[in-house]
Amino acid sequence: MMTLVMLYLIWFVVIIAALVLYHHQVYSRFAKYEVKHFNPVPILGNMIRVILRTEHFANDLQRYYDHFPEERFVGRYEFVKPTIIVKDLDLVKKVTIKDFEHFLDHRTIVNEKIEPVFGRNLLSLKGQEWKDMRATLSPAFTSSKMRLMVPFMVEVGDQMIQALKAKIRDSGNNFIDVEAKDLTTRYANDVIASCAFGLKVDSHMQEKNEFYEKGKTASAFGFRQMLMFFLFISFPRLMSKLKLTLFTKDTTNFFINLVLGTMTNRKTLHIVRPDMIHLLMEAKKGKLTYDDRTLQDTNAGFATVEESTLGRKVIDKVWSDTDLVAQAVLFLIAGFETVSSAMTFALHELALNPEVQEKLVQEIKENNMKNDGKFDYKSIQNMAYMDMVVSEVLRLWPPAVGLDRICTKDYNLGKPNSKATKDYIIRKGEGLFVPTFNIHRDPELFPNPLKFDPERFSEENKHKIQPLSYMPFGLGPRNCIGSRFALCEVKVMLYQLLQHMEVTSCEKTCLKTELATDTFNLRIKGGHWIRLKIRS
Repeated sequence: MMTLVMLYLIWFVVIIAALVLYHHQVYSRFAKYEVKHFNPVPILGNMIRVILRTEHFANDLQRYYDHFPEERFVGRYEFVKPTIIVKDLDLVKKVTIKDFEHFLDHRTIVNEKIEPVFGRNLLSLKGQEWKDMRATLSPAFTSSKMRLMVPFMVEVGDQMIQALKAKIRDSGNNFIDVEAKDLTTRYANDVIASCAFGLKVDSHMQEKNEFYEKGKTASAFGFRQMLMFFLFISFPRLMSKLKLTLFTKDTTNFFINLVLGTMTNRKTLHIVRPDMIHLLMEAKKGKLTYDDRTLQDTNAGFATVEESTLGRKVIDKVWSDTDLVAQAVLFLIAGFETVSSAMTFALHELALNPEVQEKLVQEIKENNMKNDGKFDYKSIQNMAYMDMVVSEVLRLWPPAVGLDRICTKDYNLGKPNSKATKDYIIRKGEGLFVPTFNIHRDPELFPNPLKFDPERFSEENKHKIQPLSYMPFGLGPRNCIGSRFALCEVKVMLYQLLQHMEVTSCEKTCLKTELATDTFNLRIKGGHWIRLKIRS
């Protein structure tokens, strides 16, 4: 009996010792090179606040940004994976532009063999395949193509205004209180249904339509998806063996059938409609070419990112149907979530800043009179104050919390601070993160950063913005391919809504903008409630 007890005790001590040694080995990466970081918790690393949902990911990153003010970069353990958070803008330039080839890819979110519809999109592809797909798709997002889609956006906007006016009339009051995120998500859903898939959907009147429900499921990056995201990054082999997926088979099959069915129908009936499905079909045939006139387009907006030479190359490659479906689904998720988020925060800020809203409404009225009521891509792009407002929304509430990269070749990041004695070599396969949300709110870069102030982007002031400190659509060759589409859609929506509606706060409006912790996306705890009145 005593022998058995001793044996168990010995094994217990051995296991504890092994765990201690493993913990020391795994979590000594940063300490060796004097890279500042918070003490990790075994297995969870520095993820405990996010996992327990006590803090939003953006606020968790703010701790690193504020706590180590003198550092060029700091360390963070995502479970057992070391990740570098870059603060220094010169280093940001190196990793996103100058030495881009060392940080070519995003980290793996899903296994493309298990979930190809989501693993084969432009966001997930790596290396040469990503370069080829980027070059194939970039002609679809030039200004000349966006011009053709504005009438579809306007049609959806008219549909939204009619629904809102009907609801106000039926309310018995002269106003309705709406959750802005719900309103803008439905608008964005109908725009992407029209501009990408050629479908006419009215999500304001048919609230439970299938396209909206599936899109909401695919783009709602809630706690489960957030946890899966970090698990895929930290334990890719284990996640592959378990064959876990981000999305249900039902959701995946819906989009496969929708995209392939639409393409087949258009081929059979010889239907040509200047939307994303048509552009994907043209891309597959190799008939999509980059429009050089876009290079002279300076009015797309301050936040617009330019396509690199990499995106203008001619690619002679045949893409599979799965690859095309994957891109269409990415358009949906990006249009559904990131664009609607920008619209939501725009309405929130306009409700809280009536003087900004009034100035924007005056510009809309002047533009309407100047163009005899006509409304097109050119007129919306020439509205200076509209661009200032949208630019400031994207500064304070960027579509993505940060820029995610994985090191593809060992790279010398230099010393983490002026007192360090060693250079830090980030190894192939290790992650790197540029905290956009936190950089945009740095008082050294943007004075009084929490104040919503469109004047930062006026002709007199915008030259004061430090290069690379403003990155709502990313930086370098791997920037957001859809920046023109997103900016255009946000501006069209605001133009039409403010033409007909006055946006104010209401009893349920959250004056304190505390971020909700149950999602990876930016949301205000308590919702985005606003009041809409018909403008006299």
